[in-house]
Amino acid sequence: MFRLATPSSAHLQLLVAMLRNPASTGTLLPSSRALANAMAGAAEGADLVVELGAGTGPVTDALLQKLPHVPLIAVELQAALVRRLRHRYPGADIRQATASQVVDSLMEHPGRIVLVSSLPFRSLPAPVATETAHSLCRFLAHNPERKLVQFTYQPRAPFAAPRHLRWKRTSVIWRNTPPAGIWELGLTP
Repeated sequence: MFRLATPSSAHLQLLVAMLRNPASTGTLLPSSRALANAMAGAAEGADLVVELGAGTGPVTDALLQKLPHVPLIAVELQAALVRRLRHRYPGADIRQATASQVVDSLMEHPGRIVLVSSLPFRSLPAPVATETAHSLCRFLAHNPERKLVQFTYQPRAPFAAPRHLRWKRTSVIWRNTPPAGIWELGLTP
């Protein structure tokens, strides 16, 4: 006898988010543990981590477990997902805002800041994707110690970057549905 898998509350939350706002929800499945751990591993050495597009929290979990002494700001735009994150992580700094708002507010913040992003650049409305990418690039250009860690389901860089910044694909996580490439963006050495 076999059983049909029942969707988790995270799956249902993502489905509802996708139905309400398909352009800002990039997937119906939460990131796998393998992808979340790889994203968190890429943030090691940070003085501050800013998670963009926290969703239902799988990357948040990995960041809190792998980097317990590093301050974390988790950013999510959708109210229902923010409520879920605040309930799940009552002591965490969870902000309901756009990525641009939070990143722009941290422009002068000192130290090594790593942006860990699950933002769905390819499905965002073009003006939002462009504004967000410009904001992230300005932020990275402000300090050579900063970097962006971004995953994408496409085999190419998540978005075009100015010449002074360079994308580097660091890995492909095959144990994710669908497989995801992890990319890092920072100032060109």
